[in-house]
Amino acid sequence: MFFVVSTVVVAFPLKAAPFAAIVMDGRTGEILYEKNAYARLHPASLTKMMTLYIAFQEIEAGRLSLDTMVTVSKYAASQPPSRLGLKPGQRISMRHLIRAAAIKSANDAASAIGDHISGDHEAFAKRMTRTARQLGMNNTTFRNANGLTAEGHLSTAHDMNVLGRHLFYDFPQYYHIFSRRTADAGIATVTNTNSRFLDSYEGADGIKTGFTSPAGFNLTASARRGNKHIIATIFGGTSSAARNAKMAELMDIGFGKARNGVKEQPPKVAPIEDALVASLDTAIDEIDAVGGAGKTVRVSGEVRKSPRPKARPAVPVVPDAVAVAMAQGIEGALAEATAEPAPEGTLDFQAQAMAAAEQATEAPMALAEAAPAAEALPETLIAAAVEEAAVPVVAPEPGTLEAQAMALAAPAAGTLLAEAAPEMPVASASEALADPALAAFKPKARPEPSTTTDIAAAEPEPEPEAGAPVAPVAEVTAETMAPGIVLAEAGPALEVTHPGPDAAAEGPAALLADVTAVETVAGAAAMAPAALAADLAPNGAASVMPKRQAPIFERPQTAEVQQEPRPTEEVVVVMSTSGGRHFGVNVGEYSSRYEADRALLKTALAESATLNEGNRRAIQSGGKWRASFMGLTEEQAQLACRRLMARAIPCETVGG
Repeated sequence: MFFVVSTVVVAFPLKAAPFAAIVMDGRTGEILYEKNAYARLHPASLTKMMTLYIAFQEIEAGRLSLDTMVTVSKYAASQPPSRLGLKPGQRISMRHLIRAAAIKSANDAASAIGDHISGDHEAFAKRMTRTARQLGMNNTTFRNANGLTAEGHLSTAHDMNVLGRHLFYDFPQYYHIFSRRTADAGIATVTNTNSRFLDSYEGADGIKTGFTSPAGFNLTASARRGNKHIIATIFGGTSSAARNAKMAELMDIGFGKARNGVKEQPPKVAPIEDALVASLDTAIDEIDAVGGAGKTVRVSGEVRKSPRPKARPAVPVVPDAVAVAMAQGIEGALAEATAEPAPEGTLDFQAQAMAAAEQATEAPMALAEAAPAAEALPETLIAAAVEEAAVPVVAPEPGTLEAQAMALAAPAAGTLLAEAAPEMPVASASEALADPALAAFKPKARPEPSTTTDIAAAEPEPEPEAGAPVAPVAEVTAETMAPGIVLAEAGPALEVTHPGPDAAAEGPAALLADVTAVETVAGAAAMAPAALAADLAPNGAASVMPKRQAPIFERPQTAEVQQEPRPTEEVVVVMSTSGGRHFGVNVGEYSSRYEADRALLKTALAESATLNEGNRRAIQSGGKWRASFMGLTEEQAQLACRRLMARAIPCETVGG
């Protein structure tokens, strides 16, 4: 009996899973190698790529978030290994379920995601199949969210490769999860089932493994080197080691056949399924189902035109500060216009009258035109003001400088102030000091001014040569010479005598002479000694003084500034403007500098949010121009690359 059984086993060995493979250029979708790529086989846990794709769709649509709490159903908790260990009724975040399904390939986590999105596994499987049709996976049908063997749960190497490419381009912000070696899944730390291939093959960044007995060892992998991107899928590997070795071989074939400088062609993004989708019959999930396509009824709730009315034209708004100032100005003007005149005899009335009198003094013609206003002024205007303020006016002693200054400051004849001046109460100096409290305080005597000023005689200038022109001496008359200055002698020193008090009483002219005596003497001292001596009479008295030929102050002399010689050598210091930012992104290689600069400009406009701080550089290397954005942080470079690749723009992070 044992011999017969052994003979049957040897004669009919266990049938291995069918082998299928495909290699695709991830940038364009071009197929570089394929074998049985369209054979419908068991996808195993590669199914979870579609489960995660729909979960990402729901998050982008706003119906889910990574922090959404999911209640585990009985169906999900009953799934066989590989498992996270979920219990019925347990609540866990969507973030932890996604990590468990993508990294550990946990069947219970994938089923919990599907049950939460569609209500049960059957409804979710229908949505998976519909989404597969939208992505161009025409030979794929799904029966569950985790890939366990089920009747009709089939796919192809080509379809799974297309799904992996969509994950890369449609959700670059979540794609990095497929390259993580470990992650926290809430109730446990999970390890990536694809870690060996990720660690062994240069440039590998994902995506998903799968295994069941009918399917064998499956893998959809992605790798990037330089500006090339390869995506490949294997069905029916005999072991994980053999599968990884075969995948490395296929990847090498892909990198060898992929062309340089091709234009990236991202796949068309599948529309996010609307909530208003009619329930479908199970038969639609079958390939070539009769009338299946006609049973899909889609109602679009998209709003193509805003129902809001157009905004009103913008009205310029006056700033608050300007409005307040305008209101205050208007209120002040109204108050001034409607205010009653001040009662006669008050300080306000006198101030208004004095202001009107000042205007009349400055503009006699305007005062004449406004005769009624001038007539309203009382004759005793200034007298009343002085009496109201009770300020005595002290009359200076005759012949003093104060008396002369008051004479000069007297109002012009014919003005209102001149008419009112005789009636101003004037008190003498003795009356001003009648206050006993002020009588004890007497000012100190003024110092006696010097009556003579000596000007040191300078050596006479040499006699001019015969025939040389002689500078004319201007004749000084009594009108041109400052009054009050007498040249006493012409000897070694020139004596200038100031007039006494009696002379100062002669009038304003004597006062002005007294005030300007010092300046006049200084001007005389600055004159040339020879010219001054020539004008002196034989008896030593000065007959005339020459007209001043130069200003009192000498012209400033500008010192010549000697410029230091400039160094012959210039030291150029190049400062780094990156500020510690050592990362960048490469957006392709081009055959000319023009094409590289144009690509940099277009990329900067398309992704200004993340590349605004980067420096655009076009560097020639190996006959090609490499277009790069430098001076970014690592996070900025990675985010910019993900966003650019989502827009079908080639990108590669550099630096570090």
